[in-house]
Amino acid sequence: MTGLEHRYPGPETEAYGPPSGSLADLLERVLDKGIVIAGDIKIDLLDIELLTIRLRLFIASVDTAKKAGIDWWETDPALSSRAARDALAEENARLRERLDALERAAEETTGAVR
Repeated sequence: MTGLEHRYPGPETEAYGPPSGSLADLLERVLDKGIVIAGDIKIDLLDIELLTIRLRLFIASVDTAKKAGIDWWETDPALSSRAARDALAEENARLRERLDALERAAEETTGAVR
């Protein structure tokens, strides 16, 4: 046998690098805690600001977003059928009030009864 020993990493040896995990574990952690990515793009010409774009990206689960106070998808009629129904109900109520006001005004001017 030569003077070289072959050692294989066992439980008593330390692994090199960060502990490995699956992509699912990483995604679960990000969605559970949330992550914010922010950046600004600014275009200047001769010290004159032409364009500024601010980007903010928040990646999280729905529950984490609600805990952070973000729930715009619940009130956006394009994303929520409940919000669309609520928007239609509000519009209907406004139109009924407007119609009643117009009918009252017409009755006052003509003296007609409904």
